Amino acid sequence: MQRDELVDLNAFLTVAQERSFTRAAAKLSTSQSALSYTVRRLETRLGVRLLTRTTRRVAPTEAGERLLTILGPALDDIAAELSSLGELRERPAGTIRITASEHAANSLLWPVLQKLLPDYPDVRVELTIDAGFTDIVAERYDAGVRLGESIAKDMVAVRIGPDLRMAVVGSPAYFARHPKPRIPQDLASHRCINLRLPTAGGLYAWEFGKGGRELRVRVEGQLAFNNVPMIFRAAVAGFGLACVLEDQAKAYVAEGSLVRVLADWCPPFAGYHLYYPSRRQQSAAFALLVEALRYRK
Repeated sequence: MQRDELVDLNAFLTVAQERSFTRAAAKLSTSQSALSYTVRRLETRLGVRLLTRTTRRVAPTEAGERLLTILGPALDDIAAELSSLGELRERPAGTIRITASEHAANSLLWPVLQKLLPDYPDVRVELTIDAGFTDIVAERYDAGVRLGESIAKDMVAVRIGPDLRMAVVGSPAYFARHPKPRIPQDLASHRCINLRLPTAGGLYAWEFGKGGRELRVRVEGQLAFNNVPMIFRAAVAGFGLACVLEDQAKAYVAEGSLVRVLADWCPPFAGYHLYYPSRRQQSAAFALLVEALRYRK
């Protein structure tokens, strides 16, 4: 069926239901002459007269009544389906793919998803844990989560968490054998546990700042890991000092298994941001998730 045939059928249906070209034309926002031409075109195509026209009234012929019986319910079904599609468009639905670090996923993404998803069963989230810097465009992710300072300038960045701080910690047993460092330079005489970075493969240089002065310190020790839980295990066991995120160390410090030092040399820095391409067309599901994750003090 051609598109103009659907137009003709809808025109006939409206005139037959309204019993008037005048009212039908007003309902369809067209002229009476254009509507009359459309109905005649349909009658010519079918080879039968569908409407009888008098100066006072318009009524379906026998053929028109037969077509009306078939056409009315069919077009009502189409209208209902189109309406349901509109509701689907407005109701958040679809799959959202996100890449994030393990810490961001556990501390920020999962608490929000756990509350949000039960109310939106048509929204699906695929979360990939990756400590590296994934190219979200090339890998076809909808968004990524990284620290604000490491996001490319051509991306839209939405803050989803508070500022973060690093914490230098060691076990009571370690400090029973070694004096506590007072300044970052003291770390040269300490055993430290290194973090192997996933991107360039190098070791993380511990970052400090105070009074406008910034320092990056390369530390030495017996152990290096690319896994933060292993760093904590080694630190608790007394193998040396560790430089970790403050919120990750908080429970260890509170229970006394680790002791914090150099706190005055660890300033806050930009926390996690959700980022995505500026040209991305936001779906209702994606917009919903962005608002749910947006950081509000």
